[in-house]
Amino acid sequence: MKRVIFLDRDGVINRKPPEGQYVTRWEEMQFLPGVAEAIRLMVQAGFCVMVVSNQRGVAKGLLTIDELELLHNWMCQELASSGAVITSVYYCPHEERPACSCRKPAPGMLLRAAREHHIDLTASWMIGDSDRDVEAGRSAGCRTARILNPSELSSVTANVFAQSLLEVTRQILLAHR
Repeated sequence: MKRVIFLDRDGVINRKPPEGQYVTRWEEMQFLPGVAEAIRLMVQAGFCVMVVSNQRGVAKGLLTIDELELLHNWMCQELASSGAVITSVYYCPHEERPACSCRKPAPGMLLRAAREHHIDLTASWMIGDSDRDVEAGRSAGCRTARILNPSELSSVTANVFAQSLLEVTRQILLAHR
């Protein structure tokens, strides 16, 4: 069975847009510092890397499923050109209400990935920048990591806290030596 590091997208891989705004075009996708290096280190350590992301902009009509998938394909190609391979991207295109099984904090995307890719969730990690990301990972049986801004507080306990994906990755990989 595979070990996976699941990554949220906005705020982990790319700069998170302001509240109420969404990344809808490639020109708006701004990778955060150290992301390619972090993903490359994860892959070199034997983890598969997958993205699990709430994408409410689809439900709001700001972009189509085809446009979102094209954006994700470009993201994966750009990162792969640096040796940062993302195996799969899962997304929830739904509104917050009514509740669905795939929108984080529900673990649906992680459970689906586990079924489709034969993943050992107990040997896997979920890295996000919100409490709902951590809750989804815990509900799926993963260990969790939370990226925090220096002034931010979290009401949810993760296994690891840091200020960047690269810093979180280094902590995770130290724990797996």
